[in-house]
Amino acid sequence: MAVFKGAGVAIVTPFFEDGTVNYDKLTELLEEQIAAGTDSIIICGTTGEASTLSHEEHLDVIGHAVKVVNGRIPVIAGTGSNSTETAVYLSVEAEKLGADALLQVTPYYNKATQKGLIAHFTAVAESVKLPIILYNVPSRTGCNILPETAVYLAKNVPNIVGIKEASGNISQVAKLAQLADGCIDIYSGNDDQVVPILSLGGIGVISVLSNVAPEKTHDMVMSFLEGNVAESRRLQLEALPLIDALFCEVNPIPVKTAMNLLGKECGPLRGPLSPMEPDHVEKLRKAMTDYGIALA
Repeated sequence: MAVFKGAGVAIVTPFFEDGTVNYDKLTELLEEQIAAGTDSIIICGTTGEASTLSHEEHLDVIGHAVKVVNGRIPVIAGTGSNSTETAVYLSVEAEKLGADALLQVTPYYNKATQKGLIAHFTAVAESVKLPIILYNVPSRTGCNILPETAVYLAKNVPNIVGIKEASGNISQVAKLAQLADGCIDIYSGNDDQVVPILSLGGIGVISVLSNVAPEKTHDMVMSFLEGNVAESRRLQLEALPLIDALFCEVNPIPVKTAMNLLGKECGPLRGPLSPMEPDHVEKLRKAMTDYGIALA
């Protein structure tokens, strides 16, 4: 039930200067990603500022992406919440809109126990028929999906099929891969750990880097999966300074700034996110130029 192999872009949500969603620009970004060989669209994730979208906007953005992509590559909708009821609601609605799969972040702030996580993710999964990718990002949520919990869910809930691992803990990912023995698809959730996670049996990345370097991010994964580990490693190491710059402030502040440096006119960030510090903008600008990206 693999949702995709390769590089999925955690795409930004473009806004007009007044803060409303710029759907024409979103269409443009989606078309550019498909043309560049991106393997999947992740809409309304962390990078898409989903936590500051109203429920109506959230679902409108998902529906728009599904309509534009029109089955060419999978559209994975971020529908997680710290409220099980809200996560179920958004997931059911995203399924109605035609999403191909769902991305479910651990409930943030509440800090559920592992038993609570099992109950939460099971309730969401049982409300839909779509495949679900769990999203483990404890640095943002304060909640870690232990390997044993992920494996239990994958073995006992048929449509929980993958996990985006952004714990940053390679030892934890290794333990997950060992315990899972192939029962759950593992995606890197950190752009600086794509090749290490692929080496443990991962099948792709859900990427911020793909917003500005879709071709190379795709090639990084596919080179590895096709057996050219040296090329994959070269692409990973080449990208590290840019990845560092893209995370020198909390995501998605730098990547949205980068998109605007490219002339993509993706607009402002929504509060409480604030404009990037000037010295960090210069660091980002230099990293993009050094990587070979032509700025506007």
